[in-house]
Amino acid sequence: MTNEALQGIISSWFPNPDADKVSEITENSDVEDGSEEQPEAQKSINPSLLEFIEEGSQFLNVLVQPEQFYALMSQLKTNEETCFDYLFCLSGVDWGEDLGVVYHLESTIHRHIIVVKVKTEDRENPNLDSVCDIWYTAEFHEREVFDFFGIKFNNHPNLKRLFLTEDWVGFPLRKDYVDEINMVIK
Repeated sequence: MTNEALQGIISSWFPNPDADKVSEITENSDVEDGSEEQPEAQKSINPSLLEFIEEGSQFLNVLVQPEQFYALMSQLKTNEETCFDYLFCLSGVDWGEDLGVVYHLESTIHRHIIVVKVKTEDRENPNLDSVCDIWYTAEFHEREVFDFFGIKFNNHPNLKRLFLTEDWVGFPLRKDYVDEINMVIK
């Protein structure tokens, strides 16, 4: 399956309700004849609540809002056309203003790969939904992300530090992390 076909399937799962409103406004403005004013160019509205990103990657990249994240991930695994049954990489990321997680999924049946990104602007109390009930391998990966980035995963069965001690203060892979004792600065 091509990335374009995969994008078409996935975007149909989360239609943007605002896209219909814009098409209705455009249709109604076309009905009014007699005015010489040209309608302003409409800003294109994404027909899906998902954002598909072109990064020069060979894989389809999808940015999803936290509200749709769990539903998307469940659908990616259970839908017969996508059947992403293998989570092969889960990484925490500090994008500066946002914290997030990047998921690499593969369908071992259809032989296609997708990259799903989810972000939160809340650096003080970052929360995202856990996917360890969808892909069991996510359990330890999510613990690692919690340990190093401080992102809490809702409904995780055993969310606690994995590598650092329980009394460790802070999250060392965040860009704003400062540790005067353990950091070596040249």
